[in-house]
Amino acid sequence: MHIEYLRLFYEVASVRSISKVANYSHISQPALSQQIQRLEDSLGYKLLVRSNKGVELTEAGKVVEKYCKSLIRSYDNMIEDLDTINKSNSSIRIESCPNMATYALPCTLYLIKAEFPQYTYNLTSNLSDIVEQNILNDVCDVGFIQGIPNDDQLIRAKVGTDKLVLVSSYDYNIKEEMSLKELVKHPLIMIQEKFKYRKQINEYFKENGYNMDDYKVLFNLDSTESVKSSVLKGYGLSFVPYISVKKELYLKQLKEIKIDNFEMSYDIYIIYKKNKDMNKSTKEFIQFLKKIGEKSFC
Repeated sequence: MHIEYLRLFYEVASVRSISKVANYSHISQPALSQQIQRLEDSLGYKLLVRSNKGVELTEAGKVVEKYCKSLIRSYDNMIEDLDTINKSNSSIRIESCPNMATYALPCTLYLIKAEFPQYTYNLTSNLSDIVEQNILNDVCDVGFIQGIPNDDQLIRAKVGTDKLVLVSSYDYNIKEEMSLKELVKHPLIMIQEKFKYRKQINEYFKENGYNMDDYKVLFNLDSTESVKSSVLKGYGLSFVPYISVKKELYLKQLKEIKIDNFEMSYDIYIIYKKNKDMNKSTKEFIQFLKKIGEKSFC
């Protein structure tokens, strides 16, 4: 099975269109269809079905799509490692939960790059559960996740703590202290439930006798940045990690709304695979990160 067949299938599966992928890949539609046919023949399953809207995935296609991204990244990582054999520098692949990747780690990587300029650092954002799986599958070298990892094959070290805060736009007409009961009067903008901190919020409401279904949730968004943008526009309130809004709070673009007895925090861990044969660059990265810790975060 040729890796390029998988790569092209994944692109078609992502956009649900053979013609679009053919256009931006600069190959003809018949040639692309032929390569996907070869992949299907190799696997022994039909992966795509053409429809009026483009293409749809079969059940087998959904299974292959699930594994494609990791397989392609593993292959690309292998090529990258082979390319570095004759080079003096080494590449470190880092995956992190979105809030750390977006708001905390860029400053950390800047400091580490200053300490070890000979190394290359590649940072990718992923959900914590996916980061764990990619560490175990050697897709990446080091990960940062929210909360304790699930698998005992992962070594962990706490590197920081963040809290969740309820915020509104600075001009939003609202009391700056209230109860959960009073919060039901205001529209909420929430992160999707695939994020760990959303699950943490849901559990808090449940433990205090409230259900999120009773609140005015305008929409559930797939990134903290999109949530923050909506709050800044005055659409409603949201619970967000403090690290994501501390700049806006300082500049008085947002304000924190205190909820009675609401205290919610989560720990951030660096994780890596137990018994992995690490190269020197990864070992130095981990040791230095543990040394500088949370004070290096943006």
